[in-house]
Amino acid sequence: MDISTVALILCSLLFTVDAQAPVLSIEPRSAAVRQGEYVSFRCKVLSGAQPVQLEWRRSNNQALPDNVKIGPDGSVLTIANTRPSNQGQYRCVATNSAGRSTGTAMLNIRQSPKAQVTPQGPLHVRVGEPVSVECRATGRPRPKLTWKRQGSTLQLFTSATDDANTIQWDAMRPEDSGVYVCQAENNEGVTEVKVEITVEGGQGAPVASVSTGKITAVEGQTIKMECHASGSPPPVITWTKLRAPLPWKHAVESGVLTLTSVGRQDSGQYICNATNKHGYSEAYTQMEVETPPYTTCLPDQVRLRRGDALRLQCLAHGSHPITFLWSKMGRASLPTGVETTNDGQLLIAQVKVSDGGTYKCVATNVFGSSEATAKVTVKA
Repeated sequence: MDISTVALILCSLLFTVDAQAPVLSIEPRSAAVRQGEYVSFRCKVLSGAQPVQLEWRRSNNQALPDNVKIGPDGSVLTIANTRPSNQGQYRCVATNSAGRSTGTAMLNIRQSPKAQVTPQGPLHVRVGEPVSVECRATGRPRPKLTWKRQGSTLQLFTSATDDANTIQWDAMRPEDSGVYVCQAENNEGVTEVKVEITVEGGQGAPVASVSTGKITAVEGQTIKMECHASGSPPPVITWTKLRAPLPWKHAVESGVLTLTSVGRQDSGQYICNATNKHGYSEAYTQMEVETPPYTTCLPDQVRLRRGDALRLQCLAHGSHPITFLWSKMGRASLPTGVETTNDGQLLIAQVKVSDGGTYKCVATNVFGSSEATAKVTVKA
């Protein structure tokens, strides 16, 4: 093979390398951001004949929105103050003398849910009339829809489609009067929308109502729940508790339920029942009983030798969140080398004789605080 033939082959190989079409990489390949945030995609040319021209496009060949900006060299696409219309695919097109190639990036816009009911209410209907209320929601990811009656934690039976949830009655009864809540929830948040329905008429049938649909009480308090009922003849009012008997420290007088010295076990849904010869009606109150902390230390006494490890655990029963604060009796601050944790632990890796003494833990929540102590003895 002569020199000219070799040179021709080398030139051919060099031309082949120089004429390579662009090879791209998109970073990131996909992104999900909240509405109003910004996001950037980078189109990187890994190889290919220079020069390479870069261009960003929407996958549907529509014009880029006005909140989309392209960097000076064309490689970076930035979307500021993202909105739902920005969701979709974006293509980076790279072109050189040997051809062109494309890479795609996917953008998803996350939205907290928004809900709307139709009709909006308040609704006034007659006994026996059919009623249907539809709840629709928007958001990304698609929100989950549920219906509840205000003051109740029970989900109501409804008919659902992809983006709507409908609550309906074939024939309204007086006890169906109340406030109904549609809740829409996704990973970005929860929203509620309410509709009030009042059932009227019906030969003096009773209609019950309570003064409040939700009560937050502190352990030891005395709580009064008022129930009113209309109807002819005047309805008889009784109180019950969902799935449990009424607390033994209770009294009912003139429609008022009084609970004395409530405890956490008294939390739950209370039902006012109004009855006369034409029918009955119910109204609901949800009570949650919160408690201040009750605190203990484990162990409450400990004997160690110098160099041993110390671990004290502060335990507290009560309504969360609960915070813990350790101190040493007779000192303004904890000794050097003492560590504490958010879950109530006090730790010393190697105790010294001076670490002996009485340590106090104070547990606190929004309803109160309590303390417990532990005595530590360290022998030389």
